[in-house]
Amino acid sequence: GMPILFRCAVKPTPSIFKEQDTVDFDSGTDAKLLIRGRHDPAIVHRARVVADSVTALVLCDMLALRYGTDWLGPQQGER
Repeated sequence: GMPILFRCAVKPTPSIFKEQDTVDFDSGTDAKLLIRGRHDPAIVHRARVVADSVTALVLCDMLALRYGTDWLGPQQGER
């Protein structure tokens, strides 16, 4: 068949410049976190995998709606 093409937009993740409470895992004590500068991670590479997975789930759902789900179970002669 034909390829499935669609566009997807991803909102940039924000850096929060407000002081936040956190935990120091090494010492196990409470700590404060203050971000200076911009440290936004590039989530586009992860978002592509999520979009691929959601597309696969939706296609399987559409196939199940069209053809049913009997083919997902054991076939004749199988246990």
